[in-house]
Amino acid sequence: MGSQYIWAQMGKKCAVIGSGIAGLAAAIRIAARGYKVDVYESNSAPGGKISEKHINGYRFDMGPSVFMLPGLIDELFTLCGKDPKDYFRYRPVKDPFRYFFEDGSVINACSDLNEFAAELKQKTGTPPAVFNKYLKDIAVKYEITSGVFIENSLHVLSNYFTRKFISGIFNFNKIDSFKSMNELNRRFFKDKRVIQIFNNYATYIGSDPLTTPATLNVIQHLELNTGVFLPEKGMYDIVRALTALAEEMGVTFHLNTPVDEICVTGGSVTGVKLRNGTTVAYDAVVSNMDVFFTYRKLLRSQPAPERILAQPKSTSLLCFYWGINRSYPELNLHNLFFAADDNEEYEVVFKKGVISSDPSIYLFISSKYVPEDAPPGCENWFLLVTAPNDTGQYWDAIRQEARKSIVDKINRMLHTNIEQHIVCEEFLTPKIILNKYSSAFGAVYGNSSNNRFSAFQRHPNFSRKIKGLYFAGGSVHPGAGIPLCLNSAKILDKVFK
Repeated sequence: MGSQYIWAQMGKKCAVIGSGIAGLAAAIRIAARGYKVDVYESNSAPGGKISEKHINGYRFDMGPSVFMLPGLIDELFTLCGKDPKDYFRYRPVKDPFRYFFEDGSVINACSDLNEFAAELKQKTGTPPAVFNKYLKDIAVKYEITSGVFIENSLHVLSNYFTRKFISGIFNFNKIDSFKSMNELNRRFFKDKRVIQIFNNYATYIGSDPLTTPATLNVIQHLELNTGVFLPEKGMYDIVRALTALAEEMGVTFHLNTPVDEICVTGGSVTGVKLRNGTTVAYDAVVSNMDVFFTYRKLLRSQPAPERILAQPKSTSLLCFYWGINRSYPELNLHNLFFAADDNEEYEVVFKKGVISSDPSIYLFISSKYVPEDAPPGCENWFLLVTAPNDTGQYWDAIRQEARKSIVDKINRMLHTNIEQHIVCEEFLTPKIILNKYSSAFGAVYGNSSNNRFSAFQRHPNFSRKIKGLYFAGGSVHPGAGIPLCLNSAKILDKVFK
């Protein structure tokens, strides 16, 4: 970026509301343009849903735990002329997932795909040729979609005339948008357990594989074909590194400082009004707040895009954080204990709006790779199950009932008595997620992706009606998850004026 361009922007100011991963990335990118950037965060630490907690010698990553496409993080440092390795180090995870089934079988998702193919052949009879064909299919889906809407705005007319977009149109049939994820996975695989494994990727974005379009098998591509990684100091180290980079770029963080209003005059952003009554002038404002609450709380006097805000919301999560006073060598970094009948589980959660009595349980143990995260000989367990979003349920009772189901399932499948090994505990419910992170209805992933047009119906990364107003994060284009949130900031950078 030329010094003349930087000089041209000196003196301009931008506010970023929220310091989730997309807010941090947007702040860094805008600061690299020469803007003076202020980040306003209502919580006491940056990071949004990527947060951490220390309890009695245990450290827990409280939010996202599967780290893919680390190059998107590295890119932010190189953009600023920095060496990423001076701030942030990560490593690939060998054999990241271990899958447990009620019939007693265990399948290891090997990082070496030839080994994974051999594992599937041995445990399920799946021919390696079928698995390799699947890997190629999901890679093609990603190649087609990445240049069309993962890395670019669908709301800029000129993007429709690019070579990538035109190529995507001609190859539209290959993304299988009219098939569900479940339908496509059943077309490839015969063993119920293999279908369960690949259907589960829909839950990464809070969606139902029975209705989610097979286009979203691009999630499997990111994990299988590009790999899973882990920061050397745990997931929250992503936030620490990006916060340090932002501060070196001149970004100022205002923690415990909620914004009450985005000020608009004559169709243009003029600044923000803080909860304490102070008004600060800005040339541009980026909202990393959930787009639903951005309009409902911060833009109360402005017309809202009701069609977008009224779309169904994704599911939420019920999470438990347990300090365990022993180790379980049979467990891996990422583990999944599948429901006996996952179709029944999806039916209960997505159609009836309740947590299954036999839920699939995800278990993340960062101390497997970061020993400092737990005392010697102990483990830090982060468990979660899919939950409906918050519509006024009595979550204390639901949490207690779900906890009993989780304990029973863990005991049954690991042949243990886990209660006697839990020495400390924390939890998150959809209601807590709503209040702590301003996620509409406690939905973790913004709008639902349970229809073939959902990817095209997310809010753009800029306002068509308010000059100088921009959006980044999982509730807007292109969607939820660390890679997509980072891409939302990248797209915002492309449309920023």
